[in-house]
Amino acid sequence: MRIADKNVTRAILERHGFTFKKSFGQNFLTDTNILQKIVDTAEIDKNVNVIEIGPGIGALTEFLAENAAEVMAFEIDDRLVPILEDTLRDVGNVQVINEDILKSDLQTRIKDFANPDLPIKVVANLPYYITTPILMHLIESKIPFSEFVVMMQKEVADRISAEPNTKAYGSLSIAVQYYMTARVAFIVPRTVFVPAPNVDSAILKMVRREEPLVQVQDEDFFFRVSKAGFVHRRKTLWNNLTSHFGKAEETKEKLEKALEIAEIKPTIRGEALSIADFGRLADALKEVGF
Repeated sequence: MRIADKNVTRAILERHGFTFKKSFGQNFLTDTNILQKIVDTAEIDKNVNVIEIGPGIGALTEFLAENAAEVMAFEIDDRLVPILEDTLRDVGNVQVINEDILKSDLQTRIKDFANPDLPIKVVANLPYYITTPILMHLIESKIPFSEFVVMMQKEVADRISAEPNTKAYGSLSIAVQYYMTARVAFIVPRTVFVPAPNVDSAILKMVRREEPLVQVQDEDFFFRVSKAGFVHRRKTLWNNLTSHFGKAEETKEKLEKALEIAEIKPTIRGEALSIADFGRLADALKEVGF
């Protein structure tokens, strides 16, 4: 019997007297077919190490451990550590780390893998309330994760994988797609969780690009400009840029010059610009003295 079997999950929770904490966004998956599909999507084999975030009672961990070389599972809720020791007691290739992934020294932690030179993939059912901070923290870290296969709120997955000229496209799409390719692999209905969340989930597969999608002079400034372009979605790019950089005559002259250099119309909206367009704009703004 699998940990994710509904009856097994219920029995584990009752045996340990576990109660869900809303503050940790805990929703445990109880569908073995979906768990197998996650592992298949991530293409996990014995030549891959896996980092899991929020293992819960070990439902996904069990599947990952069977397929991966080793699994390092980060669990912030210390009440779940003894439960994981119980449910995974017969599994020899899992390390449970009772730490907040956002505060953990990952560079040091990954040296604890038996073979730290293997490719590392992140596979996780991410807590909805902190999905974006965790993803950006991991993507921007200097650790060369080769792939992410992560479950999140469907709406967030749609935003990350969105194309220009769509309602979902925004600064989050740019922030992730600059580093990674991103696609929604499949949808996970809310009915397969305990407790059931209020929304459906999606499995998002992201693969790290060999090089960032565009080459820019200053990455931090590029992200700042792309964020500024979406502050007021209904407004033109010009209005958003003047809101961000200021409306002094000298500033407006420099903005006009930069838009001219980048060959971008000021009347366009941010959602119509590709990542390459934002790259040209950021470099042009630098060129005129921002």
